[in-house]
Amino acid sequence: MSTIFDITNYGAVGDGITDCTAAIQAAMDAAAQCMGEILVPPGTYMTGKLKMGPKTKLTGTSTWAFGPYGGSIFMLNDPHVDCMIDITGAFGCQIHGMNLHGNSLGEGIHGIKLYWPKYNGGSSEDTPTIDDCKVGHFTGDGLHFEHVWCFSVRHSQMYHNAGAGLYIDGWDAFILDNWFSGNGNCGILGGPVVASITATGNRVEWNRNAGFAFQRGDSVNITGNFFDRSYGPALRLGYNDGIFRDATITGNIFRRSGKPEEGCIKVPYDSCHVQLGGVENTVIQGNTFKYGRDDNGKGVYSPNYSVVAEKCDYVIIKDNTMHGGALVENIIYDGQGHNVVTGNLGEAMPAPQDE
Repeated sequence: MSTIFDITNYGAVGDGITDCTAAIQAAMDAAAQCMGEILVPPGTYMTGKLKMGPKTKLTGTSTWAFGPYGGSIFMLNDPHVDCMIDITGAFGCQIHGMNLHGNSLGEGIHGIKLYWPKYNGGSSEDTPTIDDCKVGHFTGDGLHFEHVWCFSVRHSQMYHNAGAGLYIDGWDAFILDNWFSGNGNCGILGGPVVASITATGNRVEWNRNAGFAFQRGDSVNITGNFFDRSYGPALRLGYNDGIFRDATITGNIFRRSGKPEEGCIKVPYDSCHVQLGGVENTVIQGNTFKYGRDDNGKGVYSPNYSVVAEKCDYVIIKDNTMHGGALVENIIYDGQGHNVVTGNLGEAMPAPQDE
């Protein structure tokens, strides 16, 4: 018995016109009976909401580039759904090599959604894997994981979604080698709890609120990422009366943060690379900070500050390079708590005058 289910054998046509929702869902349902694989040949398949089963794999041909979608494309054709692919209860599922295009339809529609009404709602680790996918042009979040327990997102692009590239409310995540670009909210936005997260080797650029924003949680490792031209702080932890504990932030590049033109700078200290409020037991070490402006030498230089730390306890900010890291001042520290701020290299400096 075959365990590989080609959606075209169920009537799906990749012509960008035919509604393939029922055909794709039939292939997914068949795969769910045997922990099988759903195969998507190259083409553009119009679809509404789909539901994956446990321990199944959706496989396409990726071939995506920065702007264009290519290879195997699912394009949304229903403006009245809450998401394109629902993976709630699809324990251990994988989505590999797919291009998911939201078509800018509806309001608040997510690309891939996992939702439980409470933490540990599934009574087991969810463990979905999103790998080598492009998820963009959704009116909600590219990926929306609410009350999630354990997942990985690897080598994918969350691109030009109206919400966040990835929304996390939960814990135990591996976020590796991705591209969060041009989303209307954050590259990654945290919900009520963000805990036990490893984010490594991601490029985070031109997101309209912040690069990563985690209000409450603990135990986050943010290492070796490239943050570029955020419309607000590149990294925001524990803001708005949140408490965030136990973070390691090392080996990152923070460049051209705090882009001011889009109204995301609500208070002056939002013009910074890293913003900490109510953060405890955290180290920021071995990073590089640099101000700048838009591509081709256009736009306004930013940010004004490199690191802003308010109401923080036991936070170490040292051994970072900050020569020209900010326009006004590199470190803003309100003097509360037991912070250690020492040993950074370089000075803030004004922007060069245009010739």
